[in-house]
Amino acid sequence: MKSAFPPLETARTLATVYGHEFSAQPLTYPHGVALSGRLRLAAIEGEGTAVGQDIARLIEPVVQDPGAIPDAGPCLSVACFADELFGVTEEERHRDFLITMADRFLARALFDDDVRVEDFFFGGTLLGRAHRLTGQAAYADALMDYLGAVDTQQPNGLFWHCHASPYFWGRGNAFAALGMAEALEYVPAHPRRDELVARHCSHLEALAKFQDVSGMWRQIIDDGGTYLEHSATTMIGYTIARGIAGGWLEPGRWRPVAQRAWEGAAARIGGNGELEHV
Repeated sequence: MKSAFPPLETARTLATVYGHEFSAQPLTYPHGVALSGRLRLAAIEGEGTAVGQDIARLIEPVVQDPGAIPDAGPCLSVACFADELFGVTEEERHRDFLITMADRFLARALFDDDVRVEDFFFGGTLLGRAHRLTGQAAYADALMDYLGAVDTQQPNGLFWHCHASPYFWGRGNAFAALGMAEALEYVPAHPRRDELVARHCSHLEALAKFQDVSGMWRQIIDDGGTYLEHSATTMIGYTIARGIAGGWLEPGRWRPVAQRAWEGAAARIGGNGELEHV
């Protein structure tokens, strides 16, 4: 099954549907991810200024009152677009919005003691971006120390959802993969980088063994009786593409895996932005 739409057309469709709302209660990371997607597409199409202005208008009430965002990782990581917006607008308040969220995450030690894989992404996207913006080692050290200390990766290379849920959740393993990729991109120089690259690659090799012939991954990675899950597939495929572009994944090994993931995911995106099997 192949998508009827080329990649850029698919991206345009998604950008017309997602990333136009920033007032839900509570705001959480999918809202920020959608804004990041719009900004990245706009950069490709030479529309960064116009889209940046629209997003700046959209988020202004929250920028004016960041305290309204709860002290929880899924909520604070809604700022995962703000550094990209700052790159367009050059307005310090957009930079400060991200730093404020990262500081709150760090100050409250919001990494769950149960070692939930979602935290790989929440910490990676917030602390990693904050480090890149400021150069402050505290963000990088907290992130890399956390990712180096997690103890839920099993002998098969996959991660449990958490200690209390010892299952290989699809989106959870995607969170783990993407969180490590965020750290590797935004913290390019750190004493623990090589250690993280090794862990990341061992995880991706484990995931590659379970990729379905459709290109998809399943709701439970190692359970062939569970459904082919869209968000896990897009996140893992994107993670691999990031690694190829960033230079820590070898293109000959990983480009075919990413291509199959794209084909599987794209075939399940409708002409009006509908997502199947999420």
